[in-house]
Amino acid sequence: MRLDGFGLFVDDMGTMIRFYRDVLGFEIKEAEDAVNVYLIKDGTLFMLYERKNFEKMTSRKYEYLKGLNGHFEIALYVDTFEEVDIEFAKAVSKGATPVLEPTDEPWGQRTCYIADPEGNLIEIGSFNKPFER
Repeated sequence: MRLDGFGLFVDDMGTMIRFYRDVLGFEIKEAEDAVNVYLIKDGTLFMLYERKNFEKMTSRKYEYLKGLNGHFEIALYVDTFEEVDIEFAKAVSKGATPVLEPTDEPWGQRTCYIADPEGNLIEIGSFNKPFER
């Protein structure tokens, strides 16, 4: 078994599609009224699935947090410390919620946090060198 991608269950599909496409640059081909949307970022599959349709499919009700939530983060990497600052400012200017301004951490990373329109945390960080797997 191998990891294929990850996804979010969302309340407002159109708003979330526009955020990930227009603010963070994810590739998408579906319309804003789609039930299940596949986005790609740097070769990684990222899915958005409308909550009400998932509940209908599974015949269950789920609880969802409102506002900022700390259940997980989506981590985005840039090659330089300067890019952390640039991408943070760009995302906030396009409507992302600022959570943590760019900060130098004791472990050598420069990092910041924003949130998407439904409160999911997104980290933008760098160790001031190109990404290595």
